[in-house]
Formats: sequence, C-alpha cells, structure tokens
Amino acid sequence: MGQQIEIAVDDGSTMSAYCTRPDGPTADTVGVIVAHELFGVSPDIRAVADEIAAAGHVVIAPEFYHRDAEPGRYLARDDAGRDEGFALLHSMTRAGAVADVRAAIAVLAERYGAEEAAAVGFSAGGHLAYLAATALPITRVAIAYGGWLPSTEIPLSRPDPTLALTPGIRGELIFLVGGDDFLIDSDQVEKIADALRAADVRHEVVTYPGVGHAFFWPGTPAFDQDARDDAMKRILALLAAS
Repeated sequence: MGQQIEIAVDDGSTMSAYCTRPDGPTADTVGVIVAHELFGVSPDIRAVADEIAAAGHVVIAPEFYHRDAEPGRYLARDDAGRDEGFALLHSMTRAGAVADVRAAIAVLAERYGAEEAAAVGFSAGGHLAYLAATALPITRVAIAYGGWLPSTEIPLSRPDPTLALTPGIRGELIFLVGGDDFLIDSDQVEKIADALRAADVRHEVVTYPGVGHAFFWPGTPAFDQDARDDAMKRILALLAAS
C-alpha cells in the first residue's frame, strides 16, 4: 500500500516521501523512517520499505535531497549517479537533515498513530539515521554500513564528527557492516563500538566476514544473500521487540 506523500519541514520546505503501510489494519505502534543511500529513494529503498511494512509497520522513506533535487527522482548505480549523489550529499546540512527526520516523525505520529519512531539507514543514510538518533526521540536504530561517522568528510559530520554525538542516543542500536567494507575498515568499526559502549547505549555491532560495502542490494557486485537475510532478520527483530 505504497504512495507518495508530502511533508512540511519547519524550515519552510516541502519534502516528498514514499509511505507504505501494512495491507490491512495494524496494532503496531512503531513507525519507521528508512534513510536512503547515496542514490536516493530508489526501487531498492522502496522494496525494503515495503518489506518492513509487510512486517506490520508504517514506513516513510523521505527524499532527503528535496532541497536540491526534483521530487520522485533517484540516481542510477553508475559513475554519473555516484558523482551526482556525492554532490547532493555534500549539499546537505546537519540542521536540515535533523529537521527532515523531525518532520517525518511528526507525520508518523499525527497521521498514522505511531507511538515510537525507529530509523533504518543505509550507507550515507545510515550516517543520517545515526545523527538523527543523537538529537531526536528515536527508540530503535538500525545502521547498515553507515559511513564517515568518525570523520568530518561530509557536512552531516561537521563541525565535530557525528560519532562524538553518540551520548545523545537514547534508543537501542544495531550496526551492520561487511568485514571487507572499503569505506568502513576495522579501525572505524572499533571506534564506533567503543563510542557506543562509552555512552552506555544498548547496542550490537555485527560484522559479516568477507562481505563488502552495500551488500544489501540484489543485482550489485557486493550483494551477499546470507548477509542480507541475516541483516534483515536482525532489523525486523529490533523493530518488533517489546
């Protein structure tokens, strides 16, 4: 039951989003925000949103590039798409990203009756979900290979690295990453785990040996079915936990 919706953000902008709901009534009170990777709200992102909705949740996948890109557009998984995606990513601000997630949380609560907000993010969207969890009342967070957390390479992680904001996280978090991820090496994974432990965040860090970055997507070179199945199982279990 997916549809495009429009969300008013408190900076005066309007953000399009893909919203998908269970086929029939649901008593579940956990609404979910899916944060897209570099390429926008692609068919892959919509499929994940639909899969989470089929488990009983209302899901919103916002178009976080909405200030700089036309509604409904996503990027191809090629060099040109990657270049454009990085340009759009570098146009995003920390304040704008948090405002976008805040607006999506309000829609989940006011339109769909969600009593809790969760976030699931992939790569750049994983970073965004982690950032949002440090500033907003998000109770469950699933990060799939979220990059640049210990650094200041992207505007979302400035002026101080997003990892430095970890004490602001009040919910439970899982971090899922491939052991051969070119973007997130073992040193970064250790820093993320250390920050979560030091902040006393309830968390789990799961590393899949021999698996690369962006392993979640069928039809891509890095796709790993076993890792993808296990990651989704863990995500759905986190969302369903009482």
